[in-house]
Amino acid sequence: MDGMLSQEEINALLGDMGAGSSDSTSSGGGGYLSTDEKDAIGEISNICMGTAATTLYSLVNQKVVITTPVVEVTTWDSMTKEYARPCVFININYKEGIDGNNVLILKEEDVKVITDLMMGGDGLNPSPELTDLHISAICEAMNQMMGSSATSLSSMLNCKVDISPPEAELIDMAGNIDPAKISNFINGEFVNVTFRMTIGELVDSTIMQLYPIDLAKELYKKFSSGDEQTSEPPKEASPQPAAVPQPAQQPQPQPAQQPMMEQPMMGQPMMGQPMMGQPMMGQDVNVQNVQFKAFNPMPNPVLQQENIDLIMDVPLDVSVVLGRTKKSIKEILEFAPGTIIELNRLAGEPIDVIVNQKLVAKGEVVVIEESFGIRITDIIKEKM
Repeated sequence: MDGMLSQEEINALLGDMGAGSSDSTSSGGGGYLSTDEKDAIGEISNICMGTAATTLYSLVNQKVVITTPVVEVTTWDSMTKEYARPCVFININYKEGIDGNNVLILKEEDVKVITDLMMGGDGLNPSPELTDLHISAICEAMNQMMGSSATSLSSMLNCKVDISPPEAELIDMAGNIDPAKISNFINGEFVNVTFRMTIGELVDSTIMQLYPIDLAKELYKKFSSGDEQTSEPPKEASPQPAAVPQPAQQPQPQPAQQPMMEQPMMGQPMMGQPMMGQPMMGQDVNVQNVQFKAFNPMPNPVLQQENIDLIMDVPLDVSVVLGRTKKSIKEILEFAPGTIIELNRLAGEPIDVIVNQKLVAKGEVVVIEESFGIRITDIIKEKM
């Protein structure tokens, strides 16, 4: 508004200026991600890690919040300058739907707290050292978290995505590392997605998710093609119903059979045809006599009153519905304390009273001492 560029706009301009040089200097030309590709990777990571946070909550029984990711293209040397401390290096290989692997990097202290909570501790006094038991526990946590993320990824990419069991190892990224374990990241550039993660009041830290450039571009292509497929099928499906009415119009021999039924009624000396008409008339009369005459004398006021008394003490669930709305999974994952959800009902409009999932009345909200209540204003009568 004041004519000044924000830091994000400056970074975007600098990124665009360096795009040509990165393409020209890199041997494969794959070290550069466009703004759309970065946005897509951020969106994919945001949804996947949101699902993973829900899974982690069920494991540690603590509120888990993973914030919106920050996507950048970096190198191994640049990243290790910020994370020189020992970290837990978790390798996740995709075995179906996607070709490649990604890596999660968690700080050692965070892993100690998470595994302590998983083992029934309070997270306040974690073990001073990571043992094989802790590594096994964090592998199981990542297996469930990334498994749920793969399910979310499957729905986004419109294809089945499956992962192999994660492998975890404590690594000092500033020291000597086996090149085979980081072959996709140690040479050249890769995508680093950084999240802020909080677990109750015990953890307030950052985690990183690393993607090779080729895998990031593949995810972007599948993500983009998935959006196109979801928008195109309604246009292609419209001509299909035209083929359905055609076979429905073919069974037209009924008008030809109906005159055949009427002719024997006019001339009964025909051979077998009068025999087909007479039993049908007799069946109609018999059905009417059974249905109406057999059940009419049954009602008895005394018996009805006794039957009602038998069920007078049966409890029923009564619910009061203030309003409803529909939200996407993305919107639900963004819920936080203070989020306001708009309902499909105006202020002051009568609310619904539901008994066993059936609308029976409408009313208005009242306050009785310190509790909410509802004053019935209208009884819903079914139309017979």
